[in-house]
Amino acid sequence: MLLRAIINSIESVAPRSAQEEWDNSGMQVGDTGRDIQSVLLTTDITENVVSEAIMLGCQLIISHHPLLFHGLKQVCGQTPQARVVETAIKNNIAIYSAHTSLDSVIGGINTRLADKLGIIGQHILVPTQQQGANTGLGVIGTLPEQISYSAFIEHVRKTLECTYVRYTRPQKEMIQTVALCGGSGAEFIGEAIAKGADVYLTADCKYHEFLDADGRIGLIDIDHWISERHAREIFRDILKPLGVKCTISKSDRTPIQIVNCN
Repeated sequence: MLLRAIINSIESVAPRSAQEEWDNSGMQVGDTGRDIQSVLLTTDITENVVSEAIMLGCQLIISHHPLLFHGLKQVCGQTPQARVVETAIKNNIAIYSAHTSLDSVIGGINTRLADKLGIIGQHILVPTQQQGANTGLGVIGTLPEQISYSAFIEHVRKTLECTYVRYTRPQKEMIQTVALCGGSGAEFIGEAIAKGADVYLTADCKYHEFLDADGRIGLIDIDHWISERHAREIFRDILKPLGVKCTISKSDRTPIQIVNCN
């Protein structure tokens, strides 16, 4: 299977035109004309992930988070990113990333996250219009019935296998309308409130964002990696019809370690 055919399949779902201006989705390392038999799927590109790809004999790594956000001035092993590039080139491993291109489409990161939590009647939370298609960040919808806020927090914890859950007091204890944005989505708290959400789930919230949300909306903050690791499942589902071998990385994990102080 040619790499360009794999990329075409991914971009039929997550076109690069849908990515944010600051992003760097697309090819990171490699030649799109080469043949691919085996693919490693990951959230992040780390040295351990590249070592795993070498061990498994994978010719391609597909990640959610791009390896390169800023240009490398030197590829001499001084940084983890430079070492990954060096190792990938030496071992003839291509790297492709679909980041906000996958965040911003129906059927992407936020749709999958909402599906896992049983949210129905989904709409894009912060819509944009690109090339005539509905795109944008976040999702808002409803649960099939009202439940208590505490029950929903427990549902989030168990369903997503969270390492931690941070949250504020909601405006009301019984909730039904839920907004969410995988990854760092605190900037959309106001949008969730304006659209009538009882709860907003995202990652990487700061103290003052919790303070401003407290008592206005149930703000739920989870690990960034936990909120987006299902990108690997989406890649696997996209590539399944192509018959190429896909493996979800076992080295891919959150870098955040937690001490339980209770």
